[in-house]
Amino acid sequence: MPASRVHRRTPSRKAAWRALSAAALAGILALTACGSDSPGASWNDGKKDGGQQADSGPKQGGTITSPAADAKDVPASTTIAFTLENASDPSIELKSASGETVEGELQEDGKSWLPEGALEYATTYTATINATGADGKPTTSTSTFTTMAKPSKVVRVSSFLGDGQVVGVGMPLIVRFGRAVPKDYRDDVQARLFVRSTPHQEGIWHWASPTEVRFRPKEYWQAGTQIRYKLQTGGLPMGDGYYGRADVNVDVKIGPSLIMTVDNKTKKMTVTKDGKVVKTIPVSLGKKSTPSSSGTMVVIEKQRKTIFDTMDDPNPENRYRTPIDFAQRLTWSGQFIHAAPWSEGQQGRVNVSHGCVNVSMAMGEWLFGQTRIGDVITVKNTEEKLQNGNGWTDWNMSWEQYVKGSAIPYNG
Repeated sequence: MPASRVHRRTPSRKAAWRALSAAALAGILALTACGSDSPGASWNDGKKDGGQQADSGPKQGGTITSPAADAKDVPASTTIAFTLENASDPSIELKSASGETVEGELQEDGKSWLPEGALEYATTYTATINATGADGKPTTSTSTFTTMAKPSKVVRVSSFLGDGQVVGVGMPLIVRFGRAVPKDYRDDVQARLFVRSTPHQEGIWHWASPTEVRFRPKEYWQAGTQIRYKLQTGGLPMGDGYYGRADVNVDVKIGPSLIMTVDNKTKKMTVTKDGKVVKTIPVSLGKKSTPSSSGTMVVIEKQRKTIFDTMDDPNPENRYRTPIDFAQRLTWSGQFIHAAPWSEGQQGRVNVSHGCVNVSMAMGEWLFGQTRIGDVITVKNTEEKLQNGNGWTDWNMSWEQYVKGSAIPYNG
């Protein structure tokens, strides 16, 4: 059986209006009866129980977003990240609880500020962001955080070069880590390796291994370049609960542009200095059984006197123990430029070495006095190609190959 419908009579519009008007009138009479001290009627927007509410307009200013307010155990390597809303011209002040000011600078992203070095461990800091609002008035906001206790697991970070060294135009900046840096952390580490050159030259970091990263410019360093690089790794997370032990700062200078070019076809080395040919030197390269490598290398180390000892070589023909003068290492496998008085009769005509670039005693001494660590040598037209990694082979790679070794995408 279908449910029955109940019909209700709806009051007419006029009757409803009369009832509403009567209720309103009663309310007015009631308010009047309260006396003249009663507050006047006002709009209520939900923000206050009553009273006049002024419109303050849109929010203006900056907000510290990281570290979070009252955060604990913050890494000593932290940056100060912030956002701006209807504001411009941000500046950051960072002070310890004792009132000591920390120096630093805004980063290129315009959204963060980096202290000039690692913060103190187990210390409370207050970050203040000052900005100019859209109305031209100054704004200020603060946030307080506390750094972590000093970690027990640290990674040593070191530079191959030391302060004040003068090196060749092909010298890569080499940074080594006392422990392998996990792949997922390399971009964060690389982002804390800063290079400033005067004059400015475009360059990039390249991970040669999990424990070594190198920097080279797109072209050879310009002669006389001043380089300052900072490894801001103190307190920086490096995976598996390890942190960078300390920051490292290095200042070096690039010397004259000295380039050596060896051509197996002519058996000669051409030496140019600052773009001018200063010497042509007869050479003897590796014989067919032990060829010299073709490729671009740099001088890794120099020894006025040394001994070449290959007595552990499995091939009896390659075993020897010989005193050497004016040795300049080019590869880890043992190829050098060096004086070889025993082959002076063959230099410029025949290859008789075990892979080295043989020059006369006089030319070995002269060349030794001209070169620096990082000077460039290119060997051409031999039977064997240089293998990348066999020495500082950063210039044996094209720029396109080199940037692939960066942990941060290249946007040049």
